[in-house]
Amino acid sequence: MDRDGTLIVEPTDNFQIDSLEKLEFLPSVITSLSRIVNQTDFVLIMVTNQDGLGTASFPEESFWGAHNKMLKILENEGVKFAKIHIDRSFEHENLPTRKPNIGMLHEYLNGEYDLAHSYVIGDRITDVELAQKLGTRAILVGDKKDSRAVLCTSNWKEISAYLTKSSRTASVTRKTNETEIKAWICLDGTGNAEVKTGIGFFDHLIEQFAKHSLCDLELEVKGDLHIDEHHSMEDAALALGEAFAKAVGDKRGITRYGHFNLPMDDALAQVAVDLSGRPWVIWQVEFRREKIGDMPTEMAFHFFKSFTDAAKCNVNIKVEGENEHHKVEAMFKAFARAIRMAVRRTPGDSSLPTTKGML
Repeated sequence: MDRDGTLIVEPTDNFQIDSLEKLEFLPSVITSLSRIVNQTDFVLIMVTNQDGLGTASFPEESFWGAHNKMLKILENEGVKFAKIHIDRSFEHENLPTRKPNIGMLHEYLNGEYDLAHSYVIGDRITDVELAQKLGTRAILVGDKKDSRAVLCTSNWKEISAYLTKSSRTASVTRKTNETEIKAWICLDGTGNAEVKTGIGFFDHLIEQFAKHSLCDLELEVKGDLHIDEHHSMEDAALALGEAFAKAVGDKRGITRYGHFNLPMDDALAQVAVDLSGRPWVIWQVEFRREKIGDMPTEMAFHFFKSFTDAAKCNVNIKVEGENEHHKVEAMFKAFARAIRMAVRRTPGDSSLPTTKGML
């Protein structure tokens, strides 16, 4: 996160916050940051260029008073930066530590951080370029527009709404001797999916799940398809289920239950879901074909069994119809719609949907 022009107003005279009189927060930034801290698991890192800090043009004593006061005000509202990186060079020096270069930030490239689902927030195009170099997304603050940024706005309430809406996310990496899987899910998405499992019809079903649940998801599977499809589909379901459980979190404020009847031509799928914390599958489905495309029909049940085991939820599935393609696709779409209902949150409600005290 940038500082000047992003958190606090950047002066137009010398572009330096060199006195307490110049310290002014952007509208709603404090309450918005507090909301982000309280409702997400983002780690806050500040990265700022301070031209010539420590030189005659910008003495140390002119900087730290306002800077520390800013940090104290934020800390009093529960907003604390894990680290602060300050580059003191001038733009013409083009040092590797100066944004958009990443010389100060190599510690975040060690694989411990989910950079693909992290953000650089700043008010300059160089902040967008920094995001690209780090492999994160970018949010551009102010009146500038850049198609590379996922959000361009001068309204911090809009930024906090975007980030907290995206907070129910989780990623899982699963590696065995049979498969290597990367799964990521966002429960509050728009239905976008990037799926590569090596099994065409299975890809199609997962894409349908994303579209109709409004979950964004990414699923990459490298499996032993030279043997058969079993390990790839089973482990994909386990990884997705685990990611789903993590994204749902403590389940406060969610609907918990979801159900949907979905017709598809001759087929009718009825699916009910309970995010109970207890895995169970009721399966009333019969197939008359061994495969649909390159996917064994027997793996449909095994997918839901593995998903519910990892997600710790109850799923009741009943499908009738003549066309096997329609039956399986209707089943996944109905499951998606039931999940969409079950994970829905009621604004302002932080209660658990149970009398037990936990789920």
